[in-house]
Amino acid sequence: MTSQIRPFRIAVPQADLDDLRERLARTRLPRELPGEGWDRGVPGKTLRELAAYWAEEFDWREQEAALNRFPQFMTEIDGQDLHFLHVRSPEPGALPLLLHHGWPNTFAEFARLIGPLTDPGAHGGDPAQAFHVVVPSLPGFGFSAPPRGTGWDAARVAQLSAELMRRLGYDRYGAQGGDFGAYVAPEIATAAPGHVAGVYITGGLGFPTEDDVPELSPDERALYDALMNQDWMHGVDHHALLRAAPQTFAYGWHDSPVGALAWLAQKFHDFNATGKPLEETIDRDLFLTNVSLYWLTDTLGSASWPYYESSGFGWPRGSAEAPSGVYCGPPGIRRLAEKYTKVLHWPEDNPEGHHFLAMDQPEALAADMREFFAKVR
Repeated sequence: MTSQIRPFRIAVPQADLDDLRERLARTRLPRELPGEGWDRGVPGKTLRELAAYWAEEFDWREQEAALNRFPQFMTEIDGQDLHFLHVRSPEPGALPLLLHHGWPNTFAEFARLIGPLTDPGAHGGDPAQAFHVVVPSLPGFGFSAPPRGTGWDAARVAQLSAELMRRLGYDRYGAQGGDFGAYVAPEIATAAPGHVAGVYITGGLGFPTEDDVPELSPDERALYDALMNQDWMHGVDHHALLRAAPQTFAYGWHDSPVGALAWLAQKFHDFNATGKPLEETIDRDLFLTNVSLYWLTDTLGSASWPYYESSGFGWPRGSAEAPSGVYCGPPGIRRLAEKYTKVLHWPEDNPEGHHFLAMDQPEALAADMREFFAKVR
């Protein structure tokens, strides 16, 4: 039966880990280019230290065991084998909640968020605000099968998630997303009208664009200028790169672990708006777990489809079908967000963090999600 849900457990062959270490040991590094810090990309010293740690000290088996503590499953939907975590709360009245990761991340993004959501009482929260957590791996990411053919977008992924929740027996649930997940989560409310209690997005709602500038007030224009001056707005344009020639770059990413490591280190650096070094923002083992999942599942190429299937870039709009909340308000402008979204939750004083908040600020993110979903339960 295509609707069968099958238990899944990560078990990477030892030969694959041995191959990874051998490739790392044979790395041919380039000459250092002139420039300060990250001016020309990942600094040689940073990459050498990361690669050495990955080869000699990082313990994949320890990380694999930690991930396997979360119940994992596979099911086939729309011709796709879909991998997902399904972690039920000990609290009987818990609200089911979908978490959607983005690029270049994996389900491991939520490893430190799941506990505070499923068992808030153990993390200083109210047990009445617990969640049953479901974390799908996006098609082509990690252990989910790559998309078959073209024509995939956020709306089609949302249909997979809505069907997954139906199979799990959940009639009413919340949907969360960050990065590409911020486009998927609102689409679930469209795909499953009446079933989504609320949509929660980590950031991006109401971000002003050049088209909005003529109607901005002086205070709003200041927010727009601040947005345009953020370092993360001026990193490597992965949208253009992956839209233009993902197959070309995939050869290097799949053949060289240091090439893959450098690419992901560059993007995690670009996405870091904290002003602190990356190693002080996201735990090194958690970052390398994410890198290892891409390498060990051969998905650095197949995970680029959200970009080569797109025609350009636009900020997420949220949903008009269900109440919405956001972790980060400014530099978003609430009145712009409300053109498309039923905004119920718009905090302006949450702790700042990395673009991948669940890896950097899991406790703060969990607390804000509990606050939002308490309004829609």
